[in-house]
Amino acid sequence: MMNKYWFTVTACTLAFTANAQQKALTVKDYERAESLMSYNTAKYIDDATVQPNWLEGDKFWYSTKVNGTEQAFLVDPVKKTKTLTTDYKGSAMPSRRGLSWSEVLSPDGKKAILIKDYNLFVKDIATGKLTQLTTDGIKDYGYATDNAGWKHSDAPILRWSPDSKKIATFQQDQRNSKDMYLVTTNVGAPTLKAWKYPLPGDKQIATIRRVIIDVENPKVVSLNIPADPHRATLSDDISSSGTFDDIDWKADGTEVAFVSTSRDHKNEKFRIANTTTGAVREVFEETVKTQYESGQGAINWRYLPASKEIIWYSERDNWGHLYLYDSGNGKLKNQITKGDFVVTRLVKVDEKTRTLYFFANGREKGNPYFSYLYKIGFDGKNLTLLTPEVGNHQVVFSPSFAYFVDSYSQPDVPAVTVLRNIHGKLISTLEKTDVSRLTATGWKAPAPVSVKAKDGKTDIYGLVFTPTKMDANQKYPVIDYIYPGPQGGSVGSWAFVASRGDHQALAELGFIVVVMEGTSNPGRSKSFHDMSYGNMAENTLPDQIAAIRQLSVKYPIDTNKVGIWGHSGGGFATAAAMFRYPDFFKVGISESGNHDNRNYEDDWGERYNGLVENSDYEAQANQNYAKNLKGKLMLVHGMMDDNVPPYNTLLVVEALEKANKSFDLVIFPNSAHGYGAYSPYMMRRRWDYFVQHLLGAEPPKDYQMKGPSAR
Repeated sequence: MMNKYWFTVTACTLAFTANAQQKALTVKDYERAESLMSYNTAKYIDDATVQPNWLEGDKFWYSTKVNGTEQAFLVDPVKKTKTLTTDYKGSAMPSRRGLSWSEVLSPDGKKAILIKDYNLFVKDIATGKLTQLTTDGIKDYGYATDNAGWKHSDAPILRWSPDSKKIATFQQDQRNSKDMYLVTTNVGAPTLKAWKYPLPGDKQIATIRRVIIDVENPKVVSLNIPADPHRATLSDDISSSGTFDDIDWKADGTEVAFVSTSRDHKNEKFRIANTTTGAVREVFEETVKTQYESGQGAINWRYLPASKEIIWYSERDNWGHLYLYDSGNGKLKNQITKGDFVVTRLVKVDEKTRTLYFFANGREKGNPYFSYLYKIGFDGKNLTLLTPEVGNHQVVFSPSFAYFVDSYSQPDVPAVTVLRNIHGKLISTLEKTDVSRLTATGWKAPAPVSVKAKDGKTDIYGLVFTPTKMDANQKYPVIDYIYPGPQGGSVGSWAFVASRGDHQALAELGFIVVVMEGTSNPGRSKSFHDMSYGNMAENTLPDQIAAIRQLSVKYPIDTNKVGIWGHSGGGFATAAAMFRYPDFFKVGISESGNHDNRNYEDDWGERYNGLVENSDYEAQANQNYAKNLKGKLMLVHGMMDDNVPPYNTLLVVEALEKANKSFDLVIFPNSAHGYGAYSPYMMRRRWDYFVQHLLGAEPPKDYQMKGPSAR
């Protein structure tokens, strides 16, 4: 009896002690965290941004705020003056004069193209008169129709000739492509949403029959080549640049240069078409082992008919560089840029002085993701750095290209904005962003870090967010935010941003938040980007684990309490982390993940993973590893997600149920890929989940976020 009594008392005491250790977070704790969101920090930042509004003679005005009060300045680069003014306060951006966003305006502003019943019409802006340009467009074989599967709109995809007389466009054939289906949630019968959405491995994908249309005297000229796959050099869409990609007109409209991309993105054909006859001349082609891309965020090739030359972009020497070709015979004349750095964006070709202006990463010491502006001759000589200060440079050029406004910063160093002439000479300092009022609230910037990747050799870079007040005797659970790309990365912009999503807010609740750019992300060498080609399930996860372990030496990180979350590709990576590394990652939140890329649009997977017959998509599918789950996993999806269809998450749900695994599920019945008005709700659920299961604390019940959409 005595032993039984002792065990009972001991058990009760232990239970009470464990209960007493269960920390409870309050509404004030959440309010403090939310105060670090952008909609709360922005008001404490002075002289933040300079958006030049250009006037005649390269003059410009801009406005800025100091302590909430707006001021406007007029800048004259020639006189080197900056004058306080009230002339432009509240000035609106120029309107589109009654045009809808589904109309494409001509360069001279006199005409616009629109789609009606799968055919193209031109509108006379002055009179509103419509003239039909095509007549044979039908459903699923319409002209200039915008459908990349994940992205589709009513805006026509086309490129006007500089003289506003012709357009380059296509007739998109998706008649044999498979359909995707979603249904609304509402009282009464649901509404079926259906659209063409080819998948990797499909025999039939969308193709484009290229045409030139004479707008002034309506006539359709078909280019004399077979239809191209619905592909482009920049991303998994043929209008990701905001217009019809891979098109460059001759000024007089007699020729148009274009690039045809193979289905697997491994072959690029540079072609020039006669816009009167439709005859196409093959100039040259490039074939790569993995996937070709024409730049980072911009298409970097140009056709220069006046000198019969082509500026071409290639990663053939392991770095993204510019090359000069003869457009007559298709032969290489010379490599223009060279070295262990990557040209990201060609911004100006000065044919008179034979000079190129471009952004590049990795040439200067320090963070290889910082972007700098350079110029160089066509002959590859006289490479000149135009923005020498350390940091990430964002540039806006004047209309004449004689000047530019340069804003440079680092993730932990606020921006300085200066005015320079095109030779890089400093004219004046316009603004220095002041965060002293923000710092006074307790805010602090994230810490940039560099560690080794899983291979132990490659440097990888990221940011660490810690609570504003830390206990020197405490170790903190870590949350890994992940977006593995491969077309982007976790950090996003490397410029200064006071609030990056809810990273600092989460840290304030008692975590250390880590954001790392792993291998296989763009912005560096070709071999770096290709490290996981053909196996996207790698998701940079070995790099994330290696980084957290290294960071735990410097930061008080509890490596036994590791959480992870991400959206879209980050959702895919999060579930993969929980299933493939269940002993390392203990809590995960997987939002809108493309868990099986056979269930995501054809172009993305086939570009970054290879064709189905050449890559093991089955081995990469998350549902096949769901049985390995040990920790706490929340799956999230919008049921009207027309980017990543919700069936991706439902496959994982089904697999978890079959494996008798407990998990949490949040669905947004009528939401798309983002959660719109429900984003604050999702953010609160995210905080609660990590607080409860990773921090081991009780969150305040149903905290109401005060700010606008969190995403």
